[in-house]
Amino acid sequence: MSPESPAGALTGIRVVEMGQLIAGPFCGQLLGDLGADVVKVEAPGAGDPMRLWGQANADGASLTWPVIARNKRSLTLNLRVESGQEIARRLLDQADILIENFRPGTLERWNLSPESLWETNPGLIIVRVTGFGQTGPYAPRAGYGSIGEAMGGLRYLTGEPDRPPSRAGISIGDSLAGTYAALGALAALNSRQTTGRGQIVDSAIYEAVLAMMEASLTEWDAIRYQRERTGAVLPKIAPSNVYPTADGSSILIAANQDTVFRRLAEVMGQPELATDERYATHHARGERQQELDGLIARWSARYDATELLELLHEGGVPAGRVYRAEDMFADEHFIARNAIVRAHNSQGDEFAMQNVAPRLSDTPGGVRWSGPELGEHTDEVLTDLGYDAAAIERLRNDAIV
Repeated sequence: MSPESPAGALTGIRVVEMGQLIAGPFCGQLLGDLGADVVKVEAPGAGDPMRLWGQANADGASLTWPVIARNKRSLTLNLRVESGQEIARRLLDQADILIENFRPGTLERWNLSPESLWETNPGLIIVRVTGFGQTGPYAPRAGYGSIGEAMGGLRYLTGEPDRPPSRAGISIGDSLAGTYAALGALAALNSRQTTGRGQIVDSAIYEAVLAMMEASLTEWDAIRYQRERTGAVLPKIAPSNVYPTADGSSILIAANQDTVFRRLAEVMGQPELATDERYATHHARGERQQELDGLIARWSARYDATELLELLHEGGVPAGRVYRAEDMFADEHFIARNAIVRAHNSQGDEFAMQNVAPRLSDTPGGVRWSGPELGEHTDEVLTDLGYDAAAIERLRNDAIV
């Protein structure tokens, strides 16, 4: 995408991002994807640690940074000194949303408490992303996404039943907290249309994870049922598993709904399975999950993966390969929907990355540029705030920016 990409639904919304790492910045990424002007505030000389994390290219540059910092402008600013705090207040006076993911009380120590910011900008929405939220006995604790995943219940259910809890291969707890933070920010923007006032959006990582735990709390409270690790399947949900093929591949087939199972039975050439009392209902199939998986696996193993998928798709049975990144680049559907885009930074470097989600028909937003250089937009932002070239130079010499 280029700076001429279609406008997003949040065009005209100004966001100041003071967070670092993933949880807060992912919220900023989502808002920027949808068109918001996101100014990322970073410490002079150091910047967000994400600039150095993850895999690197041949030049040693992080390949995570171009994605999570896309569509953002970088302003270097020392928030630990009064001069830097004054610039921050001027910037926030013109903003719609502030995102921060420091420990509770950090903004207050920097003389940037919500109450003081609302004195001059009552409509400012303040998004605060932390491990445990702004209140409660755990609020002061340091909290990473992995801890939120553990305490929110996700880690306990992830992995094989005969092994210790595992984790997803991505920072899902941080990303969930950032997603809920963005959802809260949009809800607060809508509320502001009526009240004229901003509010605090308190997104805790452990609560964002907890929100995804389906009925696990209800099941325990009502019948003392504790979900356990079940590896590749969900108990009593059958058939829904990965099945072998003749060419050594694996295909995921999901046919646990009664109507879909009838279609699978037809595709298998065994329509009688759909009326067999052992498999005819969702409950019956769940009780014979392993037995049914074995039956389907013996059938699927007769076909190469491509042939098997053609049969399943023609029969209206949900199925698909388990993709790696390289498979996504080659998939015709990904290509047709432009699911993967290429973005450039100011140095001309090109990076492939996932496109914006969700898609809006009239104001889809887009990836306008990849992660900026440290302080790349400092002069631009300060000039917009009314600082002249001499003032900016003094601030730079004093290590304020």
